[in-house]
Amino acid sequence: MQFTLMTLPYEQTALEPHISAETVSFHYGKHHAGYVNKLNGLIGGTEYEDKPLEYIVKYAGGAVFNNAAQVFNHDFYWYGLSGTPTAPSVELSDLIERDFGSLEAFKELFLTAAAGLFGSGWVWLVITKENKLEIEQTSNADTPIRHGRIPLLTCDVWEHAYYIDHRNARPEYLEKWWKLVNWEFVSDNLAKVENDPIAGYSQSCNDDNEVCDYVDTMQENERTAT
Repeated sequence: MQFTLMTLPYEQTALEPHISAETVSFHYGKHHAGYVNKLNGLIGGTEYEDKPLEYIVKYAGGAVFNNAAQVFNHDFYWYGLSGTPTAPSVELSDLIERDFGSLEAFKELFLTAAAGLFGSGWVWLVITKENKLEIEQTSNADTPIRHGRIPLLTCDVWEHAYYIDHRNARPEYLEKWWKLVNWEFVSDNLAKVENDPIAGYSQSCNDDNEVCDYVDTMQENERTAT
């Protein structure tokens, strides 16, 4: 099996002005592509040659793991961004409020964890087997699926993710990154965990009118139905 570089779900200019097209070009076209190419070169003729990516991440070691995990992590990272504003689903919003107090409190905790991660790595929003949201730091190529945890969102804090735009000012990058979070992707990941196909895009209605009240009531009934 030969792995291929994922196709970005948007143009390389779509994340501007928060992440420049030049950064995307290097981060995606050089670093991410490099991990894919190295992984293909490493698995030929091995037990991992015909295995899916997540299997390799979970069971391989050494350079094979490092490159497979970086392919997985980067795929997850790019899908988790959007140049178009999005909002968390009702279900995701409820869990964030329950486990962190508010979306703003979650932002502060997440970005603080990302800014404080020593060296290179990733910061994740994961959901545990107990259905609890947690923020997790991983170093280098490490990833939650290696440890049986389910990722919903990730932020890349390797320096190549932000050096072109911000040099070594990681907090500046993190504030920009936050503006691009694809909450539809995060909400869909939660919906898959909960095996709830309506959860991914069931947004609460923000307009104060009878139609929105009706939509909100329908969504609440769908959420609480047994």
